[in-house]
Amino acid sequence: MSSLYRPAADWELAGIIADASAGRVPVEIIAGGTKREIGRPVEAAAQISVRGMIGVMLYEPNELVMGVRAGTTVAEVEGLLAKSGQMLPFEPLDLGPLLGREAGQGTIGAVFATNFSGARRVYSGAARDHLLGVRAITGHGEQIRAGGRVMKNVTGYDVGRGLAGSWGTLAVMTEVTFKVVPQPEATATLALFGLPDEIGVEVLCKAMGTPYEITGALHLQQVPTTRLWQSQIRGPGKSATVMRLEAPATSIAYRTEKLRQLFKAYGELTVIDTAPSLEFWQEMRTLTVMQGSTNPLWRISTPPKRGPEVVAAIARYMAVEAVYDWSGGLIWLEVPASADAGATDIRRVIALHGGHATLIRATAAVRGAVEVFQPLDPGVDRLTRGLKQAFDPAGVLNRGRMYASM
Repeated sequence: MSSLYRPAADWELAGIIADASAGRVPVEIIAGGTKREIGRPVEAAAQISVRGMIGVMLYEPNELVMGVRAGTTVAEVEGLLAKSGQMLPFEPLDLGPLLGREAGQGTIGAVFATNFSGARRVYSGAARDHLLGVRAITGHGEQIRAGGRVMKNVTGYDVGRGLAGSWGTLAVMTEVTFKVVPQPEATATLALFGLPDEIGVEVLCKAMGTPYEITGALHLQQVPTTRLWQSQIRGPGKSATVMRLEAPATSIAYRTEKLRQLFKAYGELTVIDTAPSLEFWQEMRTLTVMQGSTNPLWRISTPPKRGPEVVAAIARYMAVEAVYDWSGGLIWLEVPASADAGATDIRRVIALHGGHATLIRATAAVRGAVEVFQPLDPGVDRLTRGLKQAFDPAGVLNRGRMYASM
């Protein structure tokens, strides 16, 4: 096989993968390349780019449904939705700038293949929760289609949700159909400054338990806060505990006052209006606070109230800088460079406290030497291997990206 293929149609991609499977030639699946440095280095003799599989196949604004070819950029999708006053509900991240790539090149197929979601996940759910249907090519070159235009209960195996988060190791998505939502009329960000991690997360968890519909809940330690571009949150030079409200302006005013009263014991609540709020949350989609460094970066998920405990436990072994998203349930953790990016100690802490840790940024040598994704429990490992055998029996798709033996 030649080194690079650029199919433009499902049948063409299916033929290429079928040939690779027959010859047991491992291939790397690429599109925008913004997440290529996440995961173990892929064992591949050829590349298949789906970047040419572009275009909107279905858009029904009144039904809040869109269907798009997988190589279409998220920027294109969001631009089209904005013209109808709509948006993606799961606020996808753009990790390109974090990993030394250009912004705005991430594709919609990669969003669902990785199931990476932004701050709004705490309110709206993950990307996979909004996936209605999918077309894909399996590892033996079979064209499959699952789901449709509406969300409904299913019997048996939910193929779309199974492929979401598989990082292209089971099948190559060629088209995705998903739900969209109206853009909010107004946005406000409420901030408290100078709180320690455990108190900041306490505030966020308390806010999420109110009826005031918080759609973003973040706590940034002092150093990451000082890296922000958004001046109103960066200005005090302290840690920042921030909550987002989205609704008609009158509703935001009412809820802001209720939250001000609820949290008055924690300090003076700063209210940031729509335009600067949008700037701040866009920054968090690209993680500007973790850019400009080559130090290892981990993405840790854990029960929200345990977030500060996890960070404090890791900090006993190494210096850390942390941003807590999802009211403490998601931690972006930067650590000093080392031979294993701190993996040994971080895995030990996760085993004690519970959760999952994924190495997002590290050199290729480190990523090839450590477990990048959370090691699987025996039962989950058996299930994962069974799925791999069913979808990609020759093991040709993104071999070794998630786990060395798969």
